[in-house]
Amino acid sequence: MARKETGFIPASEETERARAAVLRQDAGSSGSKQARPRILVVDNEQLLADTTVEILKRFGFETRVAYDGETALDIVKSFHPEFVLTDVLMPKMNGVELAISVRKISPASRILLFSGQAGISEILEEGREQGYEFELVAKPIHPMKLVERIKNALIR
Repeated sequence: MARKETGFIPASEETERARAAVLRQDAGSSGSKQARPRILVVDNEQLLADTTVEILKRFGFETRVAYDGETALDIVKSFHPEFVLTDVLMPKMNGVELAISVRKISPASRILLFSGQAGISEILEEGREQGYEFELVAKPIHPMKLVERIKNALIR
């Protein structure tokens, strides 16, 4: 049986040092205990979604996972994520449709689309025609780059 690629590089010593530095930095900012940022990861590729969730948990984020857009919308209503990380190409509801729905339910949630496939420009254009613009990141993305991008977006 062929091993399915997740697109993530296993944690190395360098990644672990960076993770520890991020956690120390977060612990040192503001004296009181802060709530952990909430992130919803949505991808119909369950292995990729679960791997992403585990990586984000290791960096101190509170995470939830959904494997389809409809489930993701239910989670958004109760979880109120600061950040939604979603794949673009999914059955039934694609990532842009999900992002537009999330924006309507939870306007403060930041949204990051990611895709490892070509041919998504038409989907993105449909969102633009409705007045929505979302950031897109190519898969695979190194875990440290993903964490850095999320943290920078949350600071803004």
